[in-house]
Amino acid sequence: MLSLKIHPHLIECGTDEAGRGCLAGPVTAAAVILPDDFNHPFLTDSKQLSEKKRLELKEIIEAEAISFGVTHVMMDEIDTLNILNASILGMHRSIEQLVSPLQFIAIDGNRFKPFGKIPYECVIKGDSKYLHIAAASILAKTYRDEYMANLHEEFPAYNWKKNKGYPTKEHRQAIRDFGPTPYHRRSFKLLPEQYCFDF
Repeated sequence: MLSLKIHPHLIECGTDEAGRGCLAGPVTAAAVILPDDFNHPFLTDSKQLSEKKRLELKEIIEAEAISFGVTHVMMDEIDTLNILNASILGMHRSIEQLVSPLQFIAIDGNRFKPFGKIPYECVIKGDSKYLHIAAASILAKTYRDEYMANLHEEFPAYNWKKNKGYPTKEHRQAIRDFGPTPYHRRSFKLLPEQYCFDF
């Protein structure tokens, strides 16, 4: 059973991201403040849930959260900042969207940068330990998946509706066959072998 949050008596958000390891598309971050009486038996790390279950939970989280924010950080910023800094930037921008006064930030992972003077804690595998981080992981994943499904309509050859931009064998073969798109991350190694692309 996941704990609600780290500090029971503080107004605390959980934050997480999705898409760090992708070759294409944004990295998407979310931040969530849940009410103190929130509970749901199926809420856990988004990677352990089916797409159908994630979409069901997305509706519940958005309806019951005190506040939430979601941010896409696009490919040009990823290439400029690097993926770690872009992920943290996305978390900061998502936290900025929260409408409730914030006293503590719980982050999935082991790296973060201070957000103003608000204290924070990084939690390895936090999305399988705390409900508010798990909720943020659900929102980040579902919003990003929807974004990639829309991009799929523009570039169906890469099958982003299925692989979501991750470096699957099918995705890399499409890059070999058709080259990179404007949505591919230039700073990432798109193929294992040395290819030279004209972006």
